[in-house]
Amino acid sequence: MRKVVELKLKPALAADLEEVRRRAIRQSGWPESTVTDWQLLRRSIDARGSQVVIRLRVELARDEQLGGEARIIDGFRDVSERPEIIIIGAGPAGYFAALELIELGLRPIIFDRGKDVRSRRRDLRAIQQFGEVNPHSNYCFGEGGAGTYSDGKLYTRSHKRGNIAKALQLLVEHGAKSDILIDAHPHIGSNKLPQVVANIRETILHYGGQIHFDALVTDFVMDGNQIKGVIVNNSEEHLGESVVLATGHSARDIFYLLHRRGIRIEAKPFALGVRVEHPQHLIDRIQYRQSPREEHLPASSYRLACQVGDRGVFSFCMCPGGLVVPASTAPGELVVNGMSMSRRDSAYANSGTVVAVELEDLHAFEAHGIFAGLEFQRSVEQSMFQRGDGSQRAPAARMTDFVAGRLSQDLPNTSYIPGVYTAPMHQLLPPNIFQRLRRGMETFGKKMRGYFTEEANVIGTESRTSSPIRIPRQKDTLMHEDATGLFPCGEGAGYAGGIISAAMDGQNVARAIALYLSNRPRT
Repeated sequence: MRKVVELKLKPALAADLEEVRRRAIRQSGWPESTVTDWQLLRRSIDARGSQVVIRLRVELARDEQLGGEARIIDGFRDVSERPEIIIIGAGPAGYFAALELIELGLRPIIFDRGKDVRSRRRDLRAIQQFGEVNPHSNYCFGEGGAGTYSDGKLYTRSHKRGNIAKALQLLVEHGAKSDILIDAHPHIGSNKLPQVVANIRETILHYGGQIHFDALVTDFVMDGNQIKGVIVNNSEEHLGESVVLATGHSARDIFYLLHRRGIRIEAKPFALGVRVEHPQHLIDRIQYRQSPREEHLPASSYRLACQVGDRGVFSFCMCPGGLVVPASTAPGELVVNGMSMSRRDSAYANSGTVVAVELEDLHAFEAHGIFAGLEFQRSVEQSMFQRGDGSQRAPAARMTDFVAGRLSQDLPNTSYIPGVYTAPMHQLLPPNIFQRLRRGMETFGKKMRGYFTEEANVIGTESRTSSPIRIPRQKDTLMHEDATGLFPCGEGAGYAGGIISAAMDGQNVARAIALYLSNRPRT
């Protein structure tokens, strides 16, 4: 017999698992001697009242044990001799597609332009310390994708898109803490996620898959409108039964390749703005009404959104206790992103703060046709870079000066290792973006008292929130609408927005491929 109870505890009590067990049993009404097992099902922070509390959902059992379910990967079998599926990209969409393919008895062959997670670190150091951008190995490109070294947040609202629990369970089976299965806003951290990613790689290889790094896909092998395989590094041909395109939102060359090959792509809305960095103690004071926060509370976060005219302004990828990092993918551009380590113990909190960009906002770039949004992104990134000294130092302003449209005389301290310098952000951003951002920040300051402050840095530019291109696919088969055998997948194709949603999309595509192959006429 089982029973689920709800608890509301102070943080220190919620951190004491024995106390949680005792209180759960007391609330259940069962005699303690009859309870044979228990487990936490859900944990969340509730800061709405006068005191911060932790809400817990606890399951109790009588006359049975909880858990004991078999691991997902224990059901995997060797696929070395099975039909081969090519996957372009070793991010969450590509890797989770590979795991699902193995479970379905198909062999994944993965090609990634970047390096494995360990080797990527040298290129991250080069961009942080020396401003040197490797266009194939950086914070966006390489094993694990953009999320590996930019936080590892696992929260998603895409509950209808797939099996969130399965994606999280696979992460746990590859080394993530089991806390991600119960936390309302699960997080691994950029210091822990690389090992999890490396463990996933080992699983794929162990069961017969292949993974090739420094392997840039430069063309497709086509027979009419059918994709037969890929050309790697301009020379190597690799054929497969299907091709999964899981390259992420920054692989601009892939969009141009598709267009050149006559494979239809579509322009779509995206977002662009800045990264806002506050002292973490200030956010804690606003959200928890305490600073310093008590020991058992994590660094606090926020999510903000408003309408300015007919466009949304919203926070994105909020990193409590985090760092701002350089996310450029080519020399001559300046892009920033955010990340947190597992303990989220930095003295800073940062979040992308962006404006929705619709297709009608791109008139000045209409000569670029379907690539208008991409070229708009690039123009802002290059403008930010050209204002500087040729390094990855980022232009910035105090929030109060940004909103007032003036140059800051000095800047608050920052977590951004390459450094920031005072710049006329109101002139560097496109006028419509700047005007909506300034009004949005004023509104956020009214919604969240203390947010609008001279202690916050506004840093440029946050431009890779999503892809300005969608690669259309059929709703039922998930195959490209007019390229047989091509399965667009994840953020770069326009069907995901984060680690878990990309992972679930990869799983969905893998199942679609298995169905496609099973229904395909035998020759």
